[in-house]
Amino acid sequence: MTPSTINLFKKSPPITWEKLPDDFILPDEPVDNNLQPLLAAALRESLELAGLILESMLIASNFGLCATVKTQTVVKAPDWVYIPSVKSIASGKIRRSYTPHLEGEIPAIVLEFISETEGGEYSINPHYPYGKWYFYEQILQVPVYGIFQPKTGELEIYRLNQGRYEQQKPDENNRYWIAEINLFLGVWQGTKAEFTTNWLRWWDKSGNLLLWGSELVEQERQRAERLAAKLRALGVEVDDSV
Repeated sequence: MTPSTINLFKKSPPITWEKLPDDFILPDEPVDNNLQPLLAAALRESLELAGLILESMLIASNFGLCATVKTQTVVKAPDWVYIPSVKSIASGKIRRSYTPHLEGEIPAIVLEFISETEGGEYSINPHYPYGKWYFYEQILQVPVYGIFQPKTGELEIYRLNQGRYEQQKPDENNRYWIAEINLFLGVWQGTKAEFTTNWLRWWDKSGNLLLWGSELVEQERQRAERLAAKLRALGVEVDDSV
């Protein structure tokens, strides 16, 4: 699905990047189901275990991205966002929202997970409060926008090109190269956290899957078993209780 390419945005509205007032009440956007937080956490987990998350980065889910458009504060909370570099905040302070340019770089990747009650991931509404598509494309100008349907396993990746999102084609493995994070993003079907469904996973440029913690534990267990079998074949006693 791609929103109409009709030129609805003849002139972009004035946009400024201002600090969110301390008393601003962030919109209450409850998670549609308990799978969405797991999808977001799984994406971060494999990056963290692979040592790919730096202190300067911001990776979050259901986290408010802010802009001031025509003097009105606009906040959208994507299901998953990756920002390469942000300014540090005071020790002990909690970051409750993020304003690009003012607090660091613009988000490089934004992902939305479609639920049973689709929340307007394709909305190009150019008027306040603005559709998600319009906000990411025209206001924030996020380079990569992904829309994932866990139920069907459909993943669409759009890349900003001359101010408009263009749908990308996957490679022969049905994965998308995301240069901003130097990894492939694709769909993997299996079980995690007692959910058997379609998951978003990362692969490195050599095609190696970035593993979750449970998979690393299982990998180590199998390695230990193979080593024990080799030692027994050499006549070495192995204590299985260790």
